[in-house]
Amino acid sequence: MAIVVKVLLDLRMVRGHLHGIARYALELARRLPALEPGWQFVGLTAPAGIPDDLSDLAPRIPLVKATADFLSTFEQPTLAADLIRQRPDLFHATSFSVPALWPGKLVATIHDANHLALPESNSLTHTAYYKLVVAPRASRAQALITVSEFSRREVAAHLGLKPERLQVIFNGVDPSFHVPPPQELADFRARRGLPPKYFAAIGNTKPFKNLKVLLPIVEGLPAPLVLLAGRGARRTLGFPEDKVIELSPLPDTELVRLYGGACAVLIPSRYEGFGLPALEAMACGAPVIASAAGAHPEVLGSAAMLVPPDNSLAWREACLSIFRDEGRRRELSAAGRDRAARASWDDCARQTLQVYRRALKLKDAS
Repeated sequence: MAIVVKVLLDLRMVRGHLHGIARYALELARRLPALEPGWQFVGLTAPAGIPDDLSDLAPRIPLVKATADFLSTFEQPTLAADLIRQRPDLFHATSFSVPALWPGKLVATIHDANHLALPESNSLTHTAYYKLVVAPRASRAQALITVSEFSRREVAAHLGLKPERLQVIFNGVDPSFHVPPPQELADFRARRGLPPKYFAAIGNTKPFKNLKVLLPIVEGLPAPLVLLAGRGARRTLGFPEDKVIELSPLPDTELVRLYGGACAVLIPSRYEGFGLPALEAMACGAPVIASAAGAHPEVLGSAAMLVPPDNSLAWREACLSIFRDEGRRRELSAAGRDRAARASWDDCARQTLQVYRRALKLKDAS
């Protein structure tokens, strides 16, 4: 079959520990080729390539290395040169880095506007990048994607775009996130030195992730708090060592067990464009307590306990309620699994391919 279209997917942000945007790009890279086998999909990686521990997420498409790193000083001129050499029919900027100096056909996914909505939590460089590079190039892109109605409103408002310019396509949950069997949970706890019951708090040390709201309540929780927020986060955030167990970043197989074994997974972020970790925790059967902020109400709905992000007392009461009420735990676990099952990376890829077709002014083969 003749190759009629070449699509270059931006994978430059896939480096080190995976975050949500890197997962998004990798999930598209492994699904799109099967949906349109007559097209050529190529991944543009960082100069150092991609990590060698991606397991099933490792892309099986041809990869080319960018000349300069993601968001580096010489990113824009070298990115334009890279794209000219590759001559794609379409470039999909899967993060907020867009090619300002390349005039070709562009689809850009802008996951949120946190660098503009929360300038106190981000560097001046990133804020300026949004205003000077992202906003003008986004206005000229063939198509724009975002991941929630919340992000559509935020991105449109902060970048001066009409909301209808952005198409909402939800992220998905990979089937590898599932309810683990009891023996796996017991083995995980033994290897990690975890007690039979614990709460898991997820995030990082950035202020908007808001993990410090849990500081006043750790002493009164009926089970220890397990913190997954990057190495050294416990000390950085000021949590006491005798009350909080810190874990280093975990691979997906271990994340499944951390989530599945928790009394509840706590996600207190003040701003999320989507909230993928909450859905992944739900898929593993964990009751989720999340902030009633950002896209959480839209994405999680009534399948999570939603509490005011900055009310420590409300977080304490939610944790105690979940811990004491077995029926409520089961109810939230079942509702969460159902909610997560509706989020499909296959659907995300199919809808994204339709966006490509419209951007290229091709008829939809379906």
